[in-house]
Amino acid sequence: MDQQKSTITASKAEGPLILAIDIGTSAVKTLLLDQMGRSVEGAQCREAFEIRSSKDGASEVDPDALLEIVRKGIDITLAKAGKLAEKILGVACCTFVGNIMGIDQKGKPITALMTYADTRAEKEVAWFRAEFDESVVHDRTGCHFHSSYLPARFRWLGETHPDLFRKAVRWLSLGEYMHLKLFGETSVSYSVASWSGLLDRHQLIWDDLLLSKLPIKVTQLSPLVDIDCPKRGLRSEFASRWPVLANVPWFPAIGDGAAANIGSGCTSASHVALTMGYTTAIRAVVDETIDKVPYGLWCYRVDGQRSLPGGAMSEGGNLFAWVKDTLHLGDSPKLDSDVAVLQPDSHGLTVLPFVAGERSPGWRGHARAAIDGISLATTPLEILRAGMEAVAYRIALVFGKLSELLPRDLRIVAGGGALRNSPAWLQIITDVLDRTVAVASIEEASARGAALLAFEALGLIKDLNAIPVFIENTYHPDSKRHEIYRSALRRQERLYEKLVKDNG
Repeated sequence: MDQQKSTITASKAEGPLILAIDIGTSAVKTLLLDQMGRSVEGAQCREAFEIRSSKDGASEVDPDALLEIVRKGIDITLAKAGKLAEKILGVACCTFVGNIMGIDQKGKPITALMTYADTRAEKEVAWFRAEFDESVVHDRTGCHFHSSYLPARFRWLGETHPDLFRKAVRWLSLGEYMHLKLFGETSVSYSVASWSGLLDRHQLIWDDLLLSKLPIKVTQLSPLVDIDCPKRGLRSEFASRWPVLANVPWFPAIGDGAAANIGSGCTSASHVALTMGYTTAIRAVVDETIDKVPYGLWCYRVDGQRSLPGGAMSEGGNLFAWVKDTLHLGDSPKLDSDVAVLQPDSHGLTVLPFVAGERSPGWRGHARAAIDGISLATTPLEILRAGMEAVAYRIALVFGKLSELLPRDLRIVAGGGALRNSPAWLQIITDVLDRTVAVASIEEASARGAALLAFEALGLIKDLNAIPVFIENTYHPDSKRHEIYRSALRRQERLYEKLVKDNG
């Protein structure tokens, strides 16, 4: 069922409610949601932060500073909610995943929080590919060897920072660290663990074979739990700070990608979620374990029962921002409509959009962006359009692999700020895929998904498929434009073979 209104006024909001915490790569969002997944108007907060990056490939953030932003967001949201906060039945959380930090015996950080975008472990990937049969590990963990996953990260840390590495008593993700501070103990959900590259996705245990080749012990990782295993009883300083949250269940953090699928209404294999913010992902929720994961895809977990096959691309809104800023295109509201006026592939450019390396489908972290075909007649606007089309081609390659696992009658639901703010890009993707694309009207799909899963864990939602899907617009493909794009995609693949694959 499609509905247009994804929010509800505070005066009409009825309990129970869930406080959702969404820690993304650029902002922390805290908001209240009801059992239909509608956010309560006025009872929300958004606090921005920046991840530090450097030319050597580092991508880090101060975990304590980030948690202070989370606590501030909770303060503000509860204050805005007033008496409505008394109807909060639990706290749900989702975070960007693939992050890790080390702590000492006293629980204090001895490293920064390293994000999935940290590429300093890229050279370690070759070691794993020589040591293991990657196809076997890929089927077991659902992950390729890549610098964004923990096996390469741990080996790199042990080799380059041995003294620091030895001081780490435990290794935690951000959500685990938050619970450690709030409750004095921690665990990690199957969802977050599945993004590590260290989870045996079939047995739902830490992978013994990989750990045997790493300089860490399984006891340095948190116990694994399903998302229906919350913690209760905040430590005194937080219980007095948030009395209404002191004894409600706080559910373990889940991956923001899994949450985004649930929140956008893509709760079964017949619905595919396409999300583009800074980066891009396309995923589906499948109710059973997938035996064989196609090369180029990953297969994470929503929980102990549901799998999440798909692919993530390191390019998306970041490429748009880079072209816009580098070529001084400005922030004109007409920019998107100006792009839309240009004809498909009329610029004659072939772009490899790897401004942040490649993940799906080739998993070549060394890949770098390239623009082929520039002439004196090429305009900045044409370069921007060519880059947007190039991202769409990468989406098409991943979607082609993902569709092998899914029923033929698919519905694609798009979300994320980069797409919601660009009708031109949505139409490009629709034509490239040659499929109808619906646009979710939910601004905070990840927070919504985390809240809905919490309601399900509490037994208040029996069937997630019965929850309304909020759709604001639908785009339809043009067969003539699709044929033009098919030819352009093949041209991009040939350039990829020459510049990336042959030089790995």
